[in-house]
Amino acid sequence: MREHLREAWHMIHPPRDDPHGPLPPLLLILSVVTGLVDSLSYLMLGHVFVANMTGNVIFLGFAVGGAEGFSIVTSITAILAFSVGALLGGRVDSTSHRHRGRLVFRAALIETVAVLLALGWVAISRDPFTGAGRYVLVVLLAVAMGLQNSAATSLNVPDLTTTVLTKTITGISADARVVGGQGSRVGRRGVSILAMFTGALVGALLVTGGHGRWVLVPAAALLAVVTAATVRYPRSQESWVAAR
Repeated sequence: MREHLREAWHMIHPPRDDPHGPLPPLLLILSVVTGLVDSLSYLMLGHVFVANMTGNVIFLGFAVGGAEGFSIVTSITAILAFSVGALLGGRVDSTSHRHRGRLVFRAALIETVAVLLALGWVAISRDPFTGAGRYVLVVLLAVAMGLQNSAATSLNVPDLTTTVLTKTITGISADARVVGGQGSRVGRRGVSILAMFTGALVGALLVTGGHGRWVLVPAAALLAVVTAATVRYPRSQESWVAAR
């Protein structure tokens, strides 16, 4: 138990010799953001995810099969917008010249702008969650999440993809020492799972409480925190910026 708690704490407060520097807690914050925006998209935008593309492919199958409550157009829109975001993330990575400090700052900045635009749309639109207007949110948020996923993949911090937990949950059992693995890393992986769960919980509480318009406020605030925290990283020469 002590080992698991130490793993969890090191995710939140990495030691000075951590090969990934300050990235783990920043990516945990982005995992919270994922939970927030996916709670808004699924509960308010018509059974669609903006971060979980596995779910959208399944929803697309449901829609094609005629299941009620699912939309072919909405699912395809989310998948395409996410792909555009991933392309943008790849471009940001290539122009960062394998410097993780530049990558995390640039990706966080662009993602913050996208979510702020979505928040602005919610603020000025009379009914942003229905009709054609909801596609504005689907596109902006899916682009942001595609960029985030692409950047997190390039940053290559174990157990912190920020948008997908299937592999993380699988690893807890598949890597357990009881089956001959090298260790389940329950503490490390558990914190990652808890981060996304927390975002989803807060988002769901806001939506079910009749405050759906407020969900993007904490999401934007958390992204602003990440952007502010990483503003000096592009100039960093510490060893973690080059590790992959």
